[in-house]
Amino acid sequence: MAYQRVKQPRISDVIVQQMEEMILEGTFKPGQKLPPERELAKQFEVSRPSLREALQKLTAKGLLISRQGGGTYVSEELGGSFSDPLLELFKTHPEAQYDLLEFRHALEGVSAYYAALRSTAADREEIQARYDDLQRFHSAREFEKEVNADVDFHLAIAAATHNMVLLHMMRALFSLLRQHITDNLLNIYPRPGYREKIHDQHRVLMDAILAGEPDNARKAAHHHLSYVEEALLEGEREHTRLERALRRANTSQ
Repeated sequence: MAYQRVKQPRISDVIVQQMEEMILEGTFKPGQKLPPERELAKQFEVSRPSLREALQKLTAKGLLISRQGGGTYVSEELGGSFSDPLLELFKTHPEAQYDLLEFRHALEGVSAYYAALRSTAADREEIQARYDDLQRFHSAREFEKEVNADVDFHLAIAAATHNMVLLHMMRALFSLLRQHITDNLLNIYPRPGYREKIHDQHRVLMDAILAGEPDNARKAAHHHLSYVEEALLEGEREHTRLERALRRANTSQ
């Protein structure tokens, strides 16, 4: 019986496979600059020519981008799967925000559940660090930085699920999610008490994840989003009442 010769894989192909896994699992993020070739070759324990060949293959696949004199980056297009014109409509049509909140209920409830179930010590440290950033910007009332920290907090939870599809779904929605959170906070924060309650809800969510309580984490995520939805609806009702009162005042003059 004739046997097929077992071929040794090329070193560059092994590096490609490992780097693809690192991109999928979120170790390398869209837009992130890679370490210098010398450092990467040392980390992978390979020669620089083998590493360079692997980088060229990943570039040809569209996963990496080389900038003349500026290093090599993970392609930002990996996070742009949802940046089509339809999503731009979500930003300009207020009623779509409730559909997005409904979608966030499904996505973030699952994220919270599996983060509590599967997170490692390193994951929990990252979630705590992102919450600490959120706390700092919240206390300083640095609105724009607080919004970014809010998004990073939710993405850290998604990364802790160790579900690559879930993580990249959240990442792909990053720009839309950031705009959504910005719009929500602009509507909610000026009203007394709401800002503090929402921040407390983030802490309850984090505590359930860090304690390894998946059901409580999922409930905390749903409670948070339900509160945001109710706050937005109350804002709309208040706006309607003000407009109605203004019309009455104008007609009585």
